[in-house]
Amino acid sequence: MAEQLVRVYVPATVPMLAELRQEGWILAPRAHAVTPELREWYAEGDEEELEYVAFTRAAQEALRLLHADPTAPRRRVVVSADLPAPALRRHDPELGSSTVRLDGRIAVGAVAAIHVDGVDALADVTAAVDVVEQALAGDSDAQFTVDGVEDHELEWYDASELDTVCDQTR
Repeated sequence: MAEQLVRVYVPATVPMLAELRQEGWILAPRAHAVTPELREWYAEGDEEELEYVAFTRAAQEALRLLHADPTAPRRRVVVSADLPAPALRRHDPELGSSTVRLDGRIAVGAVAAIHVDGVDALADVTAAVDVVEQALAGDSDAQFTVDGVEDHELEWYDASELDTVCDQTR
């Protein structure tokens, strides 16, 4: 019997993609996935809608990673990976949570796709990164700026295009 794989959405940065390329893995302690808590909260949603919620939350968390790394190019990155179910631990039992903890490294072979902001999003992402912590603290103006980034869809790349993505986003 094949091991059950779960699609996870890992918030990342361009330097993390470079690490994935160079080392063959990245270390990401948290990700987002369709959890039982998310299913219960979004009972009317189909699987595709639930996946989109988890993906969007990973993209939002990528803003915090960018805030923590002022040298990283201002592009949100989400790495979609398929991991064995035992490698995930639900992190937050709160209704609606999609957060999971990951055990260990994510190997390049587990990567299904890479999602990166296009150049048209740079100004909005930069503005959102500057105020993301204030938004989390409840500042409504900052939240408006952060929400504006969601108008930009992340570009999709196959995992085999990792070299191309790294070369284009330096």
